[in-house]
Amino acid sequence: MTRILGISALYHDSAAALVEDGRIIAAAQEERFTRRKHDPSFPAQAINYCLETAGCQLTDLDHIVFYDKPLLKFERLLETYMASAPRGFASFVRAMPIWLKEKLYLKSLLRRELSQLAGVSKQELPKLLFAEHHQSHAASAFFPSPFDKAAVLCLDGVGEWATSSAWLGEGNSLQPLWEISFPHSLGLLYSAFTYYCGFKVNSGEYKLMGLAPYGEPKYVDLIKEHLIDIKPDGSFRLDLSYFNYVTGSTMTSEKFHQLFGGAPRTEADELTQREMDLARSIQVVTEEVVLKLATSLKKETGADYLCLAGGVALNCVANGKLLEEKVFKQIWIQPAAGDAGGALGCALSALYQHCGVDRNTGTLDSQQGSYLGPDYNDEQIGEVLKTRGLPGELMEEDALFSKVADELASEHVVGWFQGRMEFGPRALGNRSILGDPRSREMQSVMNLKIKYRESFRPFAPSVLAEHVSDYFTMSDDSPYMLLVANVADAHRLPEGEDMPAFGIERLKYPRSLLPAITHVDYSARVQTVHKETNPRYHRLISEFSQRSDVPMVINTSFNVRGEPPVCSPDDAIDCFLGTEMDTLVLGNWRLEKSAMPEEAIAKAKQREFELD
Repeated sequence: MTRILGISALYHDSAAALVEDGRIIAAAQEERFTRRKHDPSFPAQAINYCLETAGCQLTDLDHIVFYDKPLLKFERLLETYMASAPRGFASFVRAMPIWLKEKLYLKSLLRRELSQLAGVSKQELPKLLFAEHHQSHAASAFFPSPFDKAAVLCLDGVGEWATSSAWLGEGNSLQPLWEISFPHSLGLLYSAFTYYCGFKVNSGEYKLMGLAPYGEPKYVDLIKEHLIDIKPDGSFRLDLSYFNYVTGSTMTSEKFHQLFGGAPRTEADELTQREMDLARSIQVVTEEVVLKLATSLKKETGADYLCLAGGVALNCVANGKLLEEKVFKQIWIQPAAGDAGGALGCALSALYQHCGVDRNTGTLDSQQGSYLGPDYNDEQIGEVLKTRGLPGELMEEDALFSKVADELASEHVVGWFQGRMEFGPRALGNRSILGDPRSREMQSVMNLKIKYRESFRPFAPSVLAEHVSDYFTMSDDSPYMLLVANVADAHRLPEGEDMPAFGIERLKYPRSLLPAITHVDYSARVQTVHKETNPRYHRLISEFSQRSDVPMVINTSFNVRGEPPVCSPDDAIDCFLGTEMDTLVLGNWRLEKSAMPEEAIAKAKQREFELD
């Protein structure tokens, strides 16, 4: 038996993953345990969870692998600062103490943390290996996929040097083909617009993508003329005079601000049509680059299948366009496509490439629906409710599913906490807040009263896989909610004559018979629900379908703005009590908001999180 632990840490989205002879045993982000969104710290709790799930100690492992190479990253920083001296001196002075104190000696830091965690000497620990950042991304995309052979495309901000890379995976082999190096980065270009539009880099990119359909792509030519030179094969170069991320502490330069007519929006400023148009424009440019890169990669490799990873692979609109163009027969995207997924990728890379364990592919991927986190049984949940003095009903399954389906059909908002927590940023039906997609009010209710976030942000549908093509312009599986498709014509409503062509006012006009999951451009971020990977969620949607004639529900992550998705029953209860949710279902336990003690609700509403 070969057991390997993968770790990503100390930048953002720290995580741990444990694999055993070709099977992913466990994977989780540290933020879920510490309740600190995008927590970059050493993932001690995530590691402990993985070891407990595998039933082993750190000393039982064959290898521990870190997801990137800090010395290469340090080389890139030094070369960048030297090349731009003296302009980057202030940034250099800020960065160096951290590197000289911690990151340059990462191997020693990791061994110290691991030995303290295991209560053993450093000499007793397994061998520590290091993978390259994009190698970890590529391995996380290819090795869990159902393909024996596939092209792999990794796009993110930056690893050590690479910002974009292409690979060819076949069996146990993963061969690098080419890369685009820092400072030319599609991820950082998108993040520059995230920053300029007043959102937080590394978390606000989702908002920019959600804002794009309200805008007009009026800045596309300006972006392509001044900021990015896109070659026919998709390779690109940025004009660095418009950016400040190489040597400064912000993303954009004064030249960028002048080009787009003013200073960056602050969080306190109202969103204007300019931000919507900028969002739409950079989205269009991103889609063009992704499509051209994929097309040239298809010509280069002749592969029928494509795997994607890196932060840009979470741009499900671009993914949907790529699928729609049918450049490849099928696409598989790592659900934890960002840095957290690097923990899984480096573990799999070591397993298959370093240790030579045989890789077997089948019709299903080996990601197991990405349900790789902690789970809690009804007895454990009952103990939590007893300790907290909260009334709940332990229901028989048939009665539970019938009751919850009735509530959803009556436009109640339901917190749904089941089985193992998801690995990656998307809620996939185990740590989800659910609603009725037919409701005209549900989007604004869930945004403003449940999630406490911006009203323009869309919600995703979870649809039974066997009915996806009845409602959307796609027939492919999308189990990880990483593909956008349009609502089928049969379910659309015509545009009213008084509906504006662009702008936030479009939000007031229903776009389809399923208004709560239809974005203003008729699109939806689709999750297909499969009986094989989540039978309970599949059953609930089936029961709801019997009452509504609609085989789908609204699915959004179980958290409020600024908080990571819930992990434990306590987390779920806190979120339930602190919002306007009507019902909470924890396993087979059901809680009604109207029955909750007022003092418990008041206490929960005092919680505060730093807004994302």
